[in-house]
Amino acid sequence: MTVVVSNLTKRFRRGSETVTALDDVSLVVNPGELTVAAGPSGSGKTTLLSIIAGFETADAGSVRFESPLPTGAEPLSLTWRHLAFVPQALALLDELSVQENVDLPALLDPDAPGGVPAEELLARLEIQQLADRYPSMTSGGEQQRTAVARALRLHPALLLGDEPTGHQDRERIDLVIGLLRQHAYGGNVVLISSHDEAVIAAADRVLTLADGRLVSDRRAGSAPLHR
Repeated sequence: MTVVVSNLTKRFRRGSETVTALDDVSLVVNPGELTVAAGPSGSGKTTLLSIIAGFETADAGSVRFESPLPTGAEPLSLTWRHLAFVPQALALLDELSVQENVDLPALLDPDAPGGVPAEELLARLEIQQLADRYPSMTSGGEQQRTAVARALRLHPALLLGDEPTGHQDRERIDLVIGLLRQHAYGGNVVLISSHDEAVIAAADRVLTLADGRLVSDRRAGSAPLHR
């Protein structure tokens, strides 16, 4: 599956002011590589991810998937089986344990095939000892790794992450990025936002946004393709 973004524009009202969050953005995100949307706060990264996920609607432009999903689902009706999102707010359920939060996608879609066992994901992200605790009993970094594990639980064809390493120390950033890269290299689409130079340096491809516009697109080891 390839994600094709064409001429996306999105504006918001802020009091009497109109803010352009995305301004005629076009790009293609391919499977098999870790892609990072970079740029400062307010550059449009979160809006781009939200529109791709179908959480927000663009004022103009489109998002489509070049190859059909097994169910023939349209982009805006994707389930946890095909799409996973790691939001900045994390959205863990306080009444569920860490492991139950990770297993939630499988509970919501019990007919989903396969997936990655929660126990394996918890171990890979070094939070297996927290499996029976509630999120409120864990640190912010541990909660974020729980959200990453939840996103990977059903082995989604498209994984989006909004600053998914923002609460991690250097060592744990490597853990998260290593797992996301492995998922991408398995033939899936992985697009995350970040302004962390360590994350950007680890990417196979970097899409740089500024003031809602795509200003460069470069692959690892290559010069930026300025727009």
